[in-house]
Amino acid sequence: MSRVVNVLAGVAVAAGVAVGGHAFDVPAVVAAAVTGVPSVPAAAEVTVAPSSKVRSFVVVQGPNAPVKNAATQLPAAPLVTGSPVTSCAATVRQRAVETALATVPAYSSVVVDGRQSQGDCAVIRRFQQRFGIEPAAGQADATTEDVARRISDSLTTEAQQQCDARAGVSACVDLTRQTAWVVRDGEIIVGPTIVRTGFRGHATPAGTYRINKRELREWSDPYEVWLPYWQRFIGGIGFHETTTYIHDGTRGSHGCVNLLHSDAVAMWDALQSGAVVHTFGRRPGT
Repeated sequence: MSRVVNVLAGVAVAAGVAVGGHAFDVPAVVAAAVTGVPSVPAAAEVTVAPSSKVRSFVVVQGPNAPVKNAATQLPAAPLVTGSPVTSCAATVRQRAVETALATVPAYSSVVVDGRQSQGDCAVIRRFQQRFGIEPAAGQADATTEDVARRISDSLTTEAQQQCDARAGVSACVDLTRQTAWVVRDGEIIVGPTIVRTGFRGHATPAGTYRINKRELREWSDPYEVWLPYWQRFIGGIGFHETTTYIHDGTRGSHGCVNLLHSDAVAMWDALQSGAVVHTFGRRPGT
């Protein structure tokens, strides 16, 4: 089992609840680290079963609110480590992964021939590390093929036109492909990257909205959990860093757009209050 470090101390995330309108991943995985304890066992991951009840909470403000730390004190992205990669054998998905990656500028050095090489292995591993795919072993597995195809498809003219981004800065969320990017005056400045949106019964709505609230960390009560890089655009729905493995298709949010840590930071830096958010399509299965 991979070992999770750099996690919040004493944090418990409840699954299957809509917290103050905020849409959380369900079911959530809880990781704990206690200051002063020499190590955290690799098995210290607990899956919280979904609840059949939907409850709400209030955001604590005023003198009783917890003190929000500066941006430099935000929890770091979990560092995942594993066994050293000793081989990089080809799989039946090799050509499909190569074909998709060849259309993505940062990974276009891959050779499309259906055969694995040390160079191809290095490119695929770098892609897996960038998009949080586990294990990042350089092999063309099913998750890598799926993510590579979604990123490649999001770069097409057809996908870009669906967003209808105009002058200024706009965030685009393709609910069908489960990808997102940011455009400034017609040029992509962030992404495309992968996202995870609302699950069945809590589908993220399609439409055009504007960022109306931003918090580096939004505190929720009574569950005592932070939503890192919170950017709300309708009701209790917004962008924020995910708390669980984003490539688990059985999971979803209560409507929010879940992001990897690096993408949540990039979106935070690229967007401001009032920025336009276009969501279009519909997540499969919802």
